[in-house]
Amino acid sequence: MTSRKAGSDRTRWGWRYSGQSRPPFAVVPQPGQESVWDYPRPPRLARERREVVVRVGELEIARTRSAIRVLETASPPTFYLPPSNCRDEYLEAATGRSWCEWKGEASYWSILAPDGRLERAAWSYREPRPGFEPIAGYLAFYPDAGGGRLVCTVDGVRVVPQPGGFYGGWITPELVGPFKGEPGSEGW
Repeated sequence: MTSRKAGSDRTRWGWRYSGQSRPPFAVVPQPGQESVWDYPRPPRLARERREVVVRVGELEIARTRSAIRVLETASPPTFYLPPSNCRDEYLEAATGRSWCEWKGEASYWSILAPDGRLERAAWSYREPRPGFEPIAGYLAFYPDAGGGRLVCTVDGVRVVPQPGGFYGGWITPELVGPFKGEPGSEGW
């Protein structure tokens, strides 16, 4: 784990933007909007009181008003839901792990839906790195999992998945970008 941590710490210094100032190509937010370019790096955690619902068809997987958003420069927020508000009878540990330079090692989860399994549709951090302890055990869901079969909403509005297929951010109507994950955004 030491070499992985050391490598991720070195990666942190390679980011071009850190939320200190908006780049010239960023959309200027209007009243009631948030710019992802105003989010910090390292990311910060923010309590979310809007109602967050995750479902497959009519099957509700999660519902909460106690989510935590992770806000990181250039990315739409990732919503982490408390495990007590997720229906674990429809979740099964999936294979594979990944590493986040900020949060640590992620584990993946598949959703067991009546109309078929959604592989690696969610992830969580059992033991997140310092600063991210509040999301330990919380689940984040990919809003485009299962080819769009997974439906994630915030206060009744369906979120748009972060572009690129790798990240799990949720684009809600109040956000302005551009967003990391779009072509040419690798160094953001």
